[in-house]
Order: sequence, then structure tokens, then C-alpha cells
Amino acid sequence: MILTHDNLTANIEQIKHVLKFDENDRALAILPFFHIYGMQVLMNGLLANGVSIVTMPRFDLEQSLQLVQDQKITWFFAVPPIVLALAKHPLVDQYDTSSIDVVFSGAAPLSAELAQEAAARLGCAVAQGYGMTELSPVSHATIIGEERPGSSGVTISNTECRIVDLEGHDCDVDADGELWVRGPQVMKGYLNNPEATAETIDADGWLHTGDVAHFDSDGHIYVVDRIKELIKYKGFQVPPAELEGILLTHPAIADAAVIGIPDEEAGEIPKAFLTLKPGHETTAEEVQQFVAEQVAHFKQIRLVEFIDEIPKSASGKILRRELRDR
Repeated sequence: MILTHDNLTANIEQIKHVLKFDENDRALAILPFFHIYGMQVLMNGLLANGVSIVTMPRFDLEQSLQLVQDQKITWFFAVPPIVLALAKHPLVDQYDTSSIDVVFSGAAPLSAELAQEAAARLGCAVAQGYGMTELSPVSHATIIGEERPGSSGVTISNTECRIVDLEGHDCDVDADGELWVRGPQVMKGYLNNPEATAETIDADGWLHTGDVAHFDSDGHIYVVDRIKELIKYKGFQVPPAELEGILLTHPAIADAAVIGIPDEEAGEIPKAFLTLKPGHETTAEEVQQFVAEQVAHFKQIRLVEFIDEIPKSASGKILRRELRDR
């Protein structure tokens, strides 16, 4: 895709009004700088704000906790799998993490339950933002001190947003639809691919994100899932991220991923892939009952498979295609 210098510098200026740092802040940069989150929010964004940056070549939980303790890290930038480790891994208790003021998560949806669990354990704010590479990458972020569980924050400066239904009408407050964004951070297009560009950016400059979201009455956004990831069960739409968030509250589950499996009768059925915490056991039936008690009938988990590790990209996104290939 084509991101110009104007796109990138504009987005750094836009973020300043939401993510506010001071001269004493020290940030841990774990994410790869070849990823837009690492390049813009961490490398370019933090340098532009005069923040001291402690870098790591790759994520290692023990090393990162040691750096937090030794370097007195105040901002810990993460993705949901790292927040999961901070919330649940026993290693965290062996280090002094009291310097952390903020754990900031991005790149994938962070469930309200996991954010609250991590915040309670670390005694700090756990917040998240929303963006995509096509947006340079940020369009929404949480103002620290105004966190709302499950929210990706508010719209950043000089950015317009719409939530649009399948018929192209704007949705009411709290109603789910596709998020559209317009602003100086919107990419110029996909390199040598005018067809894909036209499918993503309409004639009025609105970028169609492909993400399902809604705003509350105060303008905080809640991203539900990718449109392409929604599971179609008997005509109902089931967001995998919602089920994953519930599964992660189970005391025996260390990590979870949910995908749709083709089914002749239902179209698709939700299947959960799970990894268990060391020394813990549970059954597929018990997990299914655990979820069933918290969701509508059409959202229930129909299949469960226990695996050693959930496949994820360098930015922490679940590689659902690998799970489907199984």
C-alpha cells in the first residue's frame, strides 16, 4: 500500500492529542519496527514525543519483566497475547512492575475481562487503541484515565468516522455496523492495484475498514470483529473475538482462538482451539457449558480442540487460516 510522508507525519501529530507523555516516561518497545504499530506508534511516535525507548529484538516475557524492573518502564506497549501473559503468567509475580503506569494494547481486539484482570494484577491503566496499516495506523485511542472496558477509545484529532449498516445507512448509537474512516492518515491506495483501492476507499474518501464496531453515547468505540471473520451460524453473525474473550476467563484456559467450521445444516459452526495452563485440566463438555451459560444459543461453542499453542503473527494476531488448514 502507499503511505506518504504526509500520512505518517499527520498521524503522529494526531496521536499527540490522545497519548500524552512527559519527559520522565520510559517505554518498552517489544513490537517489530517493520510492523506499522512498531514503526509509527513506538519508533516514530515515541521519538517525536521525546520518550526514552528501551528496545528488544523479540518478545521474551522474562527479559521484558527484567527490563521493566531495571529500567523503570512507565509505558508497556503490547498486543493481546502479551497482555494475556501479564494477566495470568506466574513469572510476573517475581518482578517489580510497580513503575508501569500504562499497558497499551493494539493490533487486535482486547477483551474487557482480560484488560480488567491485567489492570488489577499490575495496578495500572490497561488501555487500547484501534487502527490499521491503511490508516498510518491510528484512528482511535484511549485517553489514559478515561478507560472503558472493551473500548478502543475515542476518535483522534482531524478524523471523521461513520458506522454503516449493510444497506449503507448510518447506524444509531450502540448499533453494530462497518466502521468507515476519513482523514489525513488514510492511505493513497494499494500499489499497482486500482481495483482493490476502489473497493476500500470510496469516491468521497471514506475508507471502509472491514471491521464491525459501534459507538456508545459518549463517543467511545467498541470494535467487535473483522467482517470477514464473523461466523455465520443459521443466519446469525457470531464474533469470534467475543467468544475468545469469554474463554480466556476460564480458570484452566491459557489461550484461545475461535473459527467457523463449514456445516451442512448451520452453514458454519463455532469451533474453539484451546491451550491449557500448566497443571490444569478441563474437558470439551465443561468448556462448552461454561460458554453456554454466558451467551445466546446461536453463539455457543459447538466443537473444541486442545492444542499446544495458538498460531499468531509477529504482531500478535491469531493466524486463523492455519487453524482452518488443520
